[in-house]
Amino acid sequence: MNTNTQLDSVFTSQLGEIHEKWGWLLALGIAFILLGTIGLGMTFALTMVSMLFFGFLMLFGGVFQLVQGLGCRGWKSIVIHVLIAIAYLIGGVIIITNPLLASEIITMMIAAIFMAVGVMRVAMAIQLKAVKGWWVSLVSGLLALIFGGMIMTAWPMSGTWIIGLLIAIDMIFHGWGYVALALVAKDTRNQVD
Repeated sequence: MNTNTQLDSVFTSQLGEIHEKWGWLLALGIAFILLGTIGLGMTFALTMVSMLFFGFLMLFGGVFQLVQGLGCRGWKSIVIHVLIAIAYLIGGVIIITNPLLASEIITMMIAAIFMAVGVMRVAMAIQLKAVKGWWVSLVSGLLALIFGGMIMTAWPMSGTWIIGLLIAIDMIFHGWGYVALALVAKDTRNQVD
């Protein structure tokens, strides 16, 4: 078996036929980058839309769980099942009727998570001080603390844009990941041909 056949076999076993359809993956990556970039310019709208989407998901999930729960006669946990459904319904209605409040609450939770993760990363870095590269965890922890602190000090205003910003940034990085994968697939295809 020659090197090109082995390379094609390894690539195909890991990624299927992406090397033959790399152009579509590249287009998808570029689309994600463009959408994320547009999202950076409209973080408030993106935040509100994501909150409404989340609220409707909770509402629909609550309805389906309530219907399913009420249809299960004789089940010992039916009351708990129905109470969970009602909690989802109430949460969905609250988020849909006041997406701004929901985004502020979730933003504070995000800031708290950044702060907690930052403290843990710094503690881990201190424990690993004897290990080469320990400073990467320290920098990562300090950045998480800074981001969490920035979000908290700008709260509640940060609730209007931080979720949209994080979604936009995620879309951009997701797009660049697809672009990189598509280019690797293209190169692999050229090596095999």
